[in-house]
Amino acid sequence: MPPKGTVTNRQDDVLAAIRDAIIQGEFAPNQRLVEADVSEQFGASRSSVRSALFELANEGLVERVQNRGARVRAVTLDEAIEISEVRMVVEGLCAAKAAEHITDEEIAELRALGTAMRTAVADGHVLRYSELNQSLHLRIRQISGQSTAAGVLERLRAQNVRHQFRLALVPGRPDVSLAEHLAIIDEVCARAPEAAERAARRHLLSVIAALKSA
Repeated sequence: MPPKGTVTNRQDDVLAAIRDAIIQGEFAPNQRLVEADVSEQFGASRSSVRSALFELANEGLVERVQNRGARVRAVTLDEAIEISEVRMVVEGLCAAKAAEHITDEEIAELRALGTAMRTAVADGHVLRYSELNQSLHLRIRQISGQSTAAGVLERLRAQNVRHQFRLALVPGRPDVSLAEHLAIIDEVCARAPEAAERAARRHLLSVIAALKSA
């Protein structure tokens, strides 16, 4: 986030800054987003903030309330499950395509991410593991070359991020999640598209089950 008072009027910069603040929990669910206050916080023009809030409403992160402006949209548990069901299909596609396209250098990169994830879980660094988890999913999307799917998944991830962090704090969940992610890495690195897709879908089925029981 830019320092308070720094002018941030490029529309993309303003949009990214507000989006990151929502995703990282700096703005709470249902919190009102007053244009004047947000403009001051980010050192942005009110017109830039207004445009960013409209775009974030299209992304499902913000909702417009008649006569009350904008507020951070609270994603319900039922919505989080639906989002995960859609992710299951699209993440499976990306894993399969990544297995088809992955290079030797990218294999080494995914293996290194897997090692870092193992270390984070072994050391009890839950938030670090969650960050690495997101990095892994991002790299698989990038390697897949599926730009349309990547755009869909980024929006879904942003809407669901709070539920994902909550799951990461459930006792024993990181160990389960780690094994699932390592299986995805193994199949993508083995250049086995069908097995990679199955591994990705198994992981999201596990996420859905965990959400339902949380």
